[in-house]
Amino acid sequence: MEAVKINSQPAYKIFELEKFRFESGAEIKSVNVAYETYGTLNSNGTNAVLICHALTGSSHASNYNNISEQPGWWDGVIGEGKAFDPSKHFIVCSNFLGSCYGTTGPNSINPETGKNYAVNFPQMTVRDMVKLQYELLKSLGVTKLLTVTGGSLGGMQTLEWALLYPDFVETIIPIATSAKHSAWAIGLNEIQRKAIFDDPAWENGFYIDQPTNGLSTARMLAMMTYRSQISFEKKFGREIKTNDHNSAKPFYQVESYLHYQGEKLVNRFDANTYIYITRAMDLHDVSKGRGTIYKTLKKIQAKTLCVGIDTDILYPATEQEGIAAAIPGAEYFEIKSIHGHDAFLIEFDQLNNVISKFLNS
Repeated sequence: MEAVKINSQPAYKIFELEKFRFESGAEIKSVNVAYETYGTLNSNGTNAVLICHALTGSSHASNYNNISEQPGWWDGVIGEGKAFDPSKHFIVCSNFLGSCYGTTGPNSINPETGKNYAVNFPQMTVRDMVKLQYELLKSLGVTKLLTVTGGSLGGMQTLEWALLYPDFVETIIPIATSAKHSAWAIGLNEIQRKAIFDDPAWENGFYIDQPTNGLSTARMLAMMTYRSQISFEKKFGREIKTNDHNSAKPFYQVESYLHYQGEKLVNRFDANTYIYITRAMDLHDVSKGRGTIYKTLKKIQAKTLCVGIDTDILYPATEQEGIAAAIPGAEYFEIKSIHGHDAFLIEFDQLNNVISKFLNS
């Protein structure tokens, strides 16, 4: 089986590690980490900012360096005069362990077999992602992180950073995330995985051709959790896409949008990778091996800004409020938006204002 070909991504740098040991005890050799940087590291290595991406994101958080025609997924908060300013900060974004945009994962070639890992890749966890990021930052000369931030799965990594490396992290900004994955979120992920498993092309994970129907359906369901009812009503309402009453074709505009999003992901992502990442999210629990959630969060020493979203149905704002209430001295800010969970990728004015104020204080 050959590795599934993923659409080309913007240019990135590669950090190579000879071997990596997973939280499970499994070990692999020759680990690559894809990453991008913006700005210059100061002589003390203390002006670094780590940006952590979400499920299907990549290291291309910004196109500040003009390395691609593609925009960065967080261009709105990275740039001169913005919350994360390359003229002041050394900003790093790496593709996390297990993804398919340059960092070693299920779609990578196993050097011991010459074939891609597929479902033989060890199941990574959020802690594994953070530990590999730590190795990258050390190699870059970073001695302390001014802040770590990210939304959704990026926020899970952010919380783990404060717990795994408390002396390395000055501040954290977890956004639209959870301290442990809820039964609600786990259930939604399992439906998405089952759509892939039930696709005949999946072949128990050793597919030759991408299980496009399953992955597309998984993405369609996910998109319903990333937005809100009010945003869908405002954007689509009951607008008709076509007068063709063939029941197998999208009839409403919202149906056409979901089909488009599903097909778009199929062309840029790998199904096994999607399965592995959603499982890593489900395994996320900062209290594992550390005591209760409250006692674990109470151990966080980094100055903290928790950001929730008032219309988020995937990680309700109450989860962010709970995190902020448990972390000593933490601040809480709530984004007001009709856009649901995806607001952290849209409401840049609110994010720039609150993050800049937090960092400057």
